[in-house]
Amino acid sequence: MDLYQGLLLITSIHLLAAAAPGPDFVLVSQQTLSNGKRAGLLCSLGIALGLSIHILYSSLGLSAIIASSSPALWGIKILGGGYLIYLGINSLKSRTRGAEAVTIEVVPERSALKTIGLGFLCNALNPKAPIYFVSLFTIVLSQDTPAQHLLIYGLWMMVLQLAWFSLLTLLLSRPSVTQKFQRLGSWIDRIAGGAMLLLGIKVLVTRAN
Repeated sequence: MDLYQGLLLITSIHLLAAAAPGPDFVLVSQQTLSNGKRAGLLCSLGIALGLSIHILYSSLGLSAIIASSSPALWGIKILGGGYLIYLGINSLKSRTRGAEAVTIEVVPERSALKTIGLGFLCNALNPKAPIYFVSLFTIVLSQDTPAQHLLIYGLWMMVLQLAWFSLLTLLLSRPSVTQKFQRLGSWIDRIAGGAMLLLGIKVLVTRAN
């Protein structure tokens, strides 16, 4: 898979995953609705920077495996593909979300640095992130994937994350949009689930061939 194909795949799956309501979504919503657009944008920046932690260990670790052990790489591909299928099935089984899907609490206003740090820690300490990122990278990995391509993929994912949550902040700056967005949560889950399911199958089929 060449660089541009990899970027296209990562763009499609990562945007869908970012759009699905989760801890980052809740935090950005809280900051935006409680403290305004500036707080939401700073928090979004922190979340995007938090991705760097996952990208660093994922890209360095997988690059080392590629260079040293083909069987280990195939093993990771199988685990990654299986995990994507698991995520996909769970998302497809998602029930319709109500207004309670995202609980907005009043949070104290923080300095710019603390707000960025809040977003950073929310993403960096997400216990599900390691498996997700390793699984995502296995989609575009092959024996001849240059290490710099993984770096480009990682930086692009940070840009996507920042762009998505910045857009979310701008939307949530208009409270009338919030309930409409929440009602779309189940459909976002299902679309993301279908994409993850197909990509997981693709990983496993590639292994079989």
